[in-house]
Amino acid sequence: MEIRADLHIHTVLSPCGDLDMSPANIIGMALQKGLSIIGISDHNSTLQAPVIQQLGEQRGLRVLCGTEINTVEEVHALAFFPTLERLAAFQDFLDIHLPDIKNNPDKFGYQVVVDAEEQITYEEERLLISALDVDINTIERTVHALEGIFIPAHIDKPRFSILSQLGFVPKDLKCEALELSPHTTREQFLQQNAYLSGYKFIRSSDAHYVADIGKVFTLLSLPDLSFESIRTAITR
Repeated sequence: MEIRADLHIHTVLSPCGDLDMSPANIIGMALQKGLSIIGISDHNSTLQAPVIQQLGEQRGLRVLCGTEINTVEEVHALAFFPTLERLAAFQDFLDIHLPDIKNNPDKFGYQVVVDAEEQITYEEERLLISALDVDINTIERTVHALEGIFIPAHIDKPRFSILSQLGFVPKDLKCEALELSPHTTREQFLQQNAYLSGYKFIRSSDAHYVADIGKVFTLLSLPDLSFESIRTAITR
């Protein structure tokens, strides 16, 4: 079957995410846009994803639980995990390596976790958009040790991308795909970066607002919606 996937969606937990990005609103808009798979990817935290996955299961939407990591080089990368146990293990890793810099909600935005009824259950005090104190290669190895999927994010952007920060994709970096932002297509990107044609690409919305969910997506052909089938479809 061929389905639509948007694997880069922020929630109310991200300080830059709109406060309307609640679990119910995200699921509702994803279904309205005809998506079959979404990826929850808040900055340096996985804590909001499980509630959204549970709601998605109830309404027939496959939700990948993950995060958008900010490495010490200030490269953004997506990571998704096959089980909640693996997700929790990576959250422990994030908690160790996120600097103890206090968030200023008036400047950066609130960082809250909400339940299915949109009641606040937790507020993160550390600034989630900070860079971790660990490099991209170590993070990639940690993600794959937990059987996760690792995708450098919005590599076409002039800030916080692997190309803007490093200038290249390290040959020893194992990634299932490279992500493009809504601002370009694979064909347009490869016109200027033909040397990356050997990589697989996905395209995602990087939605911070409900209306942006699914404004671009990736078409995946797969037999079912299991984690390993999704991994295979991304890398095919």
